[in-house]
Amino acid sequence: MEEHVILVNELDEKIGLMEKIEAHEKALLHRAFSVFILNDNNEIMLQQRALSKYHSPGLWTNTCCSHQRDGETNIAAGMRRLQEEMGFTAPLTELFHFIYIAPFDNGLTEHELDHVMIGNYNDQPNINPDEVASWKWMTALDIKTDMEQNPQEYTAWFKIIFDKYYEHIS
Repeated sequence: MEEHVILVNELDEKIGLMEKIEAHEKALLHRAFSVFILNDNNEIMLQQRALSKYHSPGLWTNTCCSHQRDGETNIAAGMRRLQEEMGFTAPLTELFHFIYIAPFDNGLTEHELDHVMIGNYNDQPNINPDEVASWKWMTALDIKTDMEQNPQEYTAWFKIIFDKYYEHIS
């Protein structure tokens, strides 16, 4: 099944739909979301992208992220993707949204109006191996430090999103 993204203007108003790869090839602004799951120790659940992913394979990133489907709320999309990638759901709250651009070596570009959400979960995920190679809990400070020392181990968008998230929680 072809996956479509929701093209938006800078006010997050829908202006159309486009096949996902085409939107990334053309670097068109589209709606997306990023989920940060925290446990009761205030650690963030990170995922390592599956080695079979078409971009950024094997890199560490936030708990999950993807694109809303047409007619789907941000929260519903986040909960759907948590289940698909990490094998669980949790109530989510939207923190903020912002626009970013992240080009990749393969010619694709993320140009997204990203809705950042948080949730709480304390158990182990049941990861989907087609999406996720591994996972771990880390504090925000440990992520920040490790990202400065090993930036090549993190996705391009996570480095951008994490800085915004860190500013928001600091």
